[in-house]
Amino acid sequence: MTGSRALAWLVHAYTATGAALAFLALVAAANGDIRAAFLLLAAAMIIDCSDGTLARAARVKEVVPEFDGARLDDIMDYLTYVFVPIVIAHGGEMLPGGTFGLAVACAPLLASAYGFCRTDAKTTDHLFTGFPSYWNVVVLYFHLLQTGAGFNAFVLLLLTAMVFVPMRYAYPSRNPTGSVVTFTLGPLWGVAVLYLVWSLPASNTTLAYATLVFPAWYIALSLYLTAQRRGV
Repeated sequence: MTGSRALAWLVHAYTATGAALAFLALVAAANGDIRAAFLLLAAAMIIDCSDGTLARAARVKEVVPEFDGARLDDIMDYLTYVFVPIVIAHGGEMLPGGTFGLAVACAPLLASAYGFCRTDAKTTDHLFTGFPSYWNVVVLYFHLLQTGAGFNAFVLLLLTAMVFVPMRYAYPSRNPTGSVVTFTLGPLWGVAVLYLVWSLPASNTTLAYATLVFPAWYIALSLYLTAQRRGV
């Protein structure tokens, strides 16, 4: 095996570690260690934010053309951004009980399965079509802000519906519009949220609310990009 192929396979292996992190996060959540579960999901997000750059640098498509890295990435994303966070939300009693709570939990799982399989899920100009399944972030805020089960159910169902609405959402690491603000607020948000998770079970509600500045910017940017695409 040549050095370039070995490097490409190492990048794919790096991406695939998301599956192990997803499993360990589920184990931690089942044992009642929400802090560890969210730290493991944070590690998975760091991998997801960096593996694309590594893949392009290693030219994985050219060097290992027989392996679909994009499909692997989608599988890891579904596990760590969708499946595990929803399990944590339901198991952590962040959702209503009974049949209704189960239905609410299933809604984003089904909607995201559809969203991940859309041929236009990611556009050529680095936009997502429909809500891009950031359920890990949503569920984390449920926990950090200790929002009620009814409110959480409403948010999950609303965002589930937004998966099917053809609004465009920015791909933060690759979309050039507003990149100065994105690359300033994004790292600050990441550090602050990681600190909040590391500090669990201690809470800092003021800081948690302050970190919502970045999600608010992301939604505003996405609305602007959607309007721009439609020529508004």
